[in-house]
Amino acid sequence: MDMTAGLPAATEQRSLPGDFAIWIFIYAELLVFGVFFLAYAFARSHNVELFDAQQRFLDRNTGAINTLVLITSSFLVVRAVNAIRRDAAAVCARWLTAAIACGGIFVALKLGEFHAKFAAGVTLSTNTFYMFYLSLTFFHFMHVLMGMVILAVVAVKARRGAYSAASHTGVETGASYWHMVDLVWIVLFPLVYVMH
Repeated sequence: MDMTAGLPAATEQRSLPGDFAIWIFIYAELLVFGVFFLAYAFARSHNVELFDAQQRFLDRNTGAINTLVLITSSFLVVRAVNAIRRDAAAVCARWLTAAIACGGIFVALKLGEFHAKFAAGVTLSTNTFYMFYLSLTFFHFMHVLMGMVILAVVAVKARRGAYSAASHTGVETGASYWHMVDLVWIVLFPLVYVMH
């Protein structure tokens, strides 16, 4: 007797979007950031007063704007992936270009923050809080720059017709990396700028 009679056919298992290699890289990067965040939390637990006092000098408004900018950019990247799945390569490239522009806004605002801190004489050796603040935010900043380069390469290839509804792994790979950058900031912002 067939026990599967009348049951719907098994659906195809969905794999991770993009190239598998990017997921190894993403997991490795999340592990590095995770260790960094744990070290920050440990250091903070041993010097709460210093961390709370120094947090007050951070620009939370700029940090909040940057959070909205990155969330918006992730939405735009999702639109790009949806466009290429519909075989709309030119539309995909436009959404990616808009996401890159959001990345540019993030970079400009972050550079303004860094400039203000350096102009005030803040360095990695100022105190433990600023050692973590500068290290974490600069490390993330470099990931944003790398993400912008990746999205730019994908956008150019999309414009040239390198992707289609049937073959768009590159778009999903770039999108996956960009979402990781966004996710890390969503954890970093409240941890470093807000939580007391």
